[in-house]
Amino acid sequence: MVVALDIERSVTGQPWRWRRPAEAGLGMDALVDELLLARGVTREDLPRHRDPRIRDFLPDPSCFKDMDKGAKRLADAVQNGETIAIFGDYDVDGATSSALLVLLLRRLGVEAVVYIPDRLMEGYGPSGKALVELKARGASVAICVDCGAQAFDALDEARAADLDVIVVDHHQCASLLPVAHALINPNRLDEGADGAAHGHLAAVGMAFLLSVALIRELRSRGFFEALSEPKILDLLDLVALGTVADVARLKSLNRAFVTQGLKVMAARQNLGMSALIEASRLVKPPSCRDLGFALGPRINAGGRVGKSDLGVRLLTCTDPEEARTIAAELDRLNEERRAIEMLVCEQAEALAKEQADAPVITVMSGGWHQGVIGIVAGRLKERFGRPALVIAECDDGTGKGSGRSISGVDLGAAVLAAKDSGLLLAGGGHAMAAGLTLPAGGLQAFKEFINERLAADVEKARGDRALLLDALLAPGGVAAALCDALDAAGPYGAGWPSPRVAAGPARLIKTGIVGDGHVRGFAAGDDGKSFKWIAFRSAGTDLGQALLSSPTDARWWLAGTIKRDEWNGGNYAEMHLEDAAPA
Repeated sequence: MVVALDIERSVTGQPWRWRRPAEAGLGMDALVDELLLARGVTREDLPRHRDPRIRDFLPDPSCFKDMDKGAKRLADAVQNGETIAIFGDYDVDGATSSALLVLLLRRLGVEAVVYIPDRLMEGYGPSGKALVELKARGASVAICVDCGAQAFDALDEARAADLDVIVVDHHQCASLLPVAHALINPNRLDEGADGAAHGHLAAVGMAFLLSVALIRELRSRGFFEALSEPKILDLLDLVALGTVADVARLKSLNRAFVTQGLKVMAARQNLGMSALIEASRLVKPPSCRDLGFALGPRINAGGRVGKSDLGVRLLTCTDPEEARTIAAELDRLNEERRAIEMLVCEQAEALAKEQADAPVITVMSGGWHQGVIGIVAGRLKERFGRPALVIAECDDGTGKGSGRSISGVDLGAAVLAAKDSGLLLAGGGHAMAAGLTLPAGGLQAFKEFINERLAADVEKARGDRALLLDALLAPGGVAAALCDALDAAGPYGAGWPSPRVAAGPARLIKTGIVGDGHVRGFAAGDDGKSFKWIAFRSAGTDLGQALLSSPTDARWWLAGTIKRDEWNGGNYAEMHLEDAAPA
């Protein structure tokens, strides 16, 4: 990548690089194309990426192993009036996957039985006891969503009880797979090339593809001669929420899911989703960011510190008053979760500082709430710029852990390898996130293993670290019209980063601290124009101190993302500042 503005070391200590060599004077349409090209789109493929639609990216579901087998078994169950159970994970991906299947089956005349395990009492994934219980309640088919890829014992017990289990998962698999009627997972090691190409999908995306396959199978049997065929695209709001909240990479099909799902969400067709939007105090149609920072955390709060099934109940609710009640409870639980998270995060950061040079930050303590350790791991990852694992020690000395990784470091594979090596009682995940169960007294051995295995990957990932820029602006170019052009290449999220621009040269004026340690001010350029900027939670950092102590005549390059200034009705723009360098 080409050096940007001759900056090899900024205030935050990193070089600046162009994602693609910058061209001066680009029109807005050309800028959109440049943003798409910089995110890996080929020039020939630009037309379908400018307006990503489902039909342009949807694969034939049959390309996935066991997809047709699973769809045929579900079609049999629907036609024969069998009881179908759904076993879902307690996070947003699990809740949206479960809700999607419940709503689809309801439209097909089937009211599914739903089972969401308690995070603290039952832990992650299906247990044999739970599946056998579903069989006892009359289920002949169970669909495990966002879990099951490692549930060997549980699926053996289900088979012994004569319960057909269909696993719909996306977590990494070992070479040996548990026995199920169908195991649908793009990350199976024996998956074909076309299926494996969709390994970035969240479980809710795979549940949508199973739904497509089921409808196709029922259509081929003439099932819809006496019943209206469900409009499955109406369920894309659930797919969008689960995809973003699970931090799935927003490329190709996922980007189409989110783009179209946001349109469905804006129409407020789902009563529970509408109530959740109101409880989140969103006055405009939700954005991609709102899914990750407003709606997702509230759905998650049920599984973290409340009742694990609240999210599914809300998203499948048919009574407006009940929906408002559940949404309000999730909003309250989210506030409770935030308070718990702050306490655990403070303690975890103190422990992490003692191993700030380790390839992987691994901290463990008793008294930590298992419902927030994943969020805290994400905070540590951002704070220290390396993978982080946060483990809550249980009363018996074992530990329940959750981890978050950095780009270029496959944490899920490393945790799975530790499990296969006998260092963990359970463990797995995907590249950017993982969960584990640590045996009593096993912390040191596990830390040594994970650090040795990932040291080279972490060193390379951190060595390759640079601030990547998409465009160079004069201060007057930071305007609301630019926001519209940048939004046209979205939605942005994991794997599809928000455009980052550099603006300047500019002097800093009216600089000060606001709110919870944010540094804010104005940048005045040589063109006589100025713009507002804010560097969040930076007052105690090198960046914040450099901005606050800048002489009035010093000139700077400022880098960050451009957002509409909502406080002024959206007619102005401001920079969310990430870095700076002397001009």
